[in-house]
Amino acid sequence: MIVQILLAAAGLVLLTVAADHLVLGSSRLGRRLRISPVVIGVVIIGLGTSMPEFLVSGLAAARGEVGLAVGNIVGSNILNLSLLLGIAAVIAPVPVAASVIRREVPLAVTGVVLFGLLALAGLGVGSAVVLTVACAAALWLLIRWARTTAPEVETAEPTGSWRTDSVRTVLGLAGVLAGAQMLVVGASATATMLGVSPTVIGFTLVAIGTSLPELVTTVQAQRRGESGLVVGNLFGSNLFNSLAGGAVIGFADSGRPAHGALALVVVMVAGALLAGGLLLRGGRLTRGHGVLLGLAYVAVIPLLL
Repeated sequence: MIVQILLAAAGLVLLTVAADHLVLGSSRLGRRLRISPVVIGVVIIGLGTSMPEFLVSGLAAARGEVGLAVGNIVGSNILNLSLLLGIAAVIAPVPVAASVIRREVPLAVTGVVLFGLLALAGLGVGSAVVLTVACAAALWLLIRWARTTAPEVETAEPTGSWRTDSVRTVLGLAGVLAGAQMLVVGASATATMLGVSPTVIGFTLVAIGTSLPELVTTVQAQRRGESGLVVGNLFGSNLFNSLAGGAVIGFADSGRPAHGALALVVVMVAGALLAGGLLLRGGRLTRGHGVLLGLAYVAVIPLLL
């Protein structure tokens, strides 16, 4: 058990260090390219930190464990826009540009709703094709917006070189993914040795574990004052979890509805609408909003179990 605990601890350290370099490198690249931090957060960080969900859910669906596969995506989506977004707002208020509220946030919420509707019917090849097309369309929109929209605030040219920032970003993303894997493997093995039910591990530890890249990246981005990266990371992660992750499950599984998924999917959609509504209402998330989102996650833990 000592080895598993040390593995989990090493994964946590690697996550923390790598996430700091990922945020720093990607934000500098975004300023060099005159791209909004939100777009960097959605496309680069959001897509990159969603890779653990793709891998875990795809493998689970291929083994016929469709409940675990869908539960991982749903649980991660709920976690992102409740507890993680709430933690970011508690650390410091999260201001959001009006253009983001009009475009990126509704796009992410729409992706979550589409995945939720298809998951209730059963994610087969047909729904996988629909989600793949929707994911490609979302990427096209994000890239188009990035090309036509200048950053909201002009900043000084960052120090260092293109090569340094590119390498920092790539290695930071790789370190985040590796650190999350180490932490999940170590913690899962420890929980199994302690006799914890595999079902409880799947719907809590796996969902939380695959969201660890988003958690650490969110905290580090907020600590550096990159609120645009925070919003882009969490909403972007939910967008790609839902569209790309749902497509992976659909191609790997026969299309059977996940047992007991109705309540979880309803909570996931409601959570996305709540987070989007708070941003639409005030244009920012306050510490009070953060506490509300955190309490909302605590309230739905019994459903996740």
